[in-house]
Amino acid sequence: MLPPASSLPPPASFTDEVRRGERFAFGENWRAFLATVDERRIAQAERSLVTMLELSTLEGKTFVDAGCGSGLFSLAARRLGARVHSLDYDPSSVECAMELRRRFSPDETAWTIERGSVLDEACLRRLGEFDVVYSWGVVQHTGDMHTAMKRIAMLVKPGGKLFIAVYNDQGRRSRIWRRVKQAYCRLPRLLKPLVTIPAGVWLWAPSLMLDCLKLQPLRSWHDYSSERGMNPWRDLIDWVGGLPFEVAKPEEVFDLYRSLGFSLCKLITVGGRLGNNQFVFERRSWDPIANDVGEG
Repeated sequence: MLPPASSLPPPASFTDEVRRGERFAFGENWRAFLATVDERRIAQAERSLVTMLELSTLEGKTFVDAGCGSGLFSLAARRLGARVHSLDYDPSSVECAMELRRRFSPDETAWTIERGSVLDEACLRRLGEFDVVYSWGVVQHTGDMHTAMKRIAMLVKPGGKLFIAVYNDQGRRSRIWRRVKQAYCRLPRLLKPLVTIPAGVWLWAPSLMLDCLKLQPLRSWHDYSSERGMNPWRDLIDWVGGLPFEVAKPEEVFDLYRSLGFSLCKLITVGGRLGNNQFVFERRSWDPIANDVGEG
């Protein structure tokens, strides 16, 4: 493991942000998720990567997981043959990735894990460039989404791909959700269900009611993991608590990366609903990113 980037605040500062209700402890939620990770979930994560990247293998490629969370997709990329570098700001997320590596690839030498921030330009420049940059649902939780989106572009090789997912901008609804997240993060642990339960009902009741009408109760809940190998309960907690929180319209993401010399390869939107819009961009080899891409 490489040492943490020197410009990062120490873990104690991170803990202080969580205690003040300014930041959600994503890594603690991922710790609970690790108990559900098995070969089936890993295979689902692998399918998600090859489907979106339109590659049958990552053999011989370099892959950076910029905001690795649980480390599941780092593990999936390694299983697909990539040389992997995992990066996360949350110390507990870094530990989760290490635990997955210990559990599923104990003798691994082609998977590096470290603590770092996608806002830290010096850290990213030190890492160099990669064939695939993966950043799913990360930039919106940095506190400076626009800068984070620009800086992860630095990691993409000419001809390489960027797979990024960004929360959809729903206007007023997004502002309401920000207040929900703030309330959740500021409440003591014992009172957090006062936010989680109503939010869960709001998010899941329509799907579960439809399942009942089809005489397939809870099917949506049980099928949730089939797309990316995730867990519906852990994703609910992640969604309700996820601070910092920013959103973007699909055209805003597209316009930014086009200005940085990227072409859109694939797009899946949530159609104006709640959730992440997913993008795969390719960095044009003939149009290098400007030297000032790291500026905020």
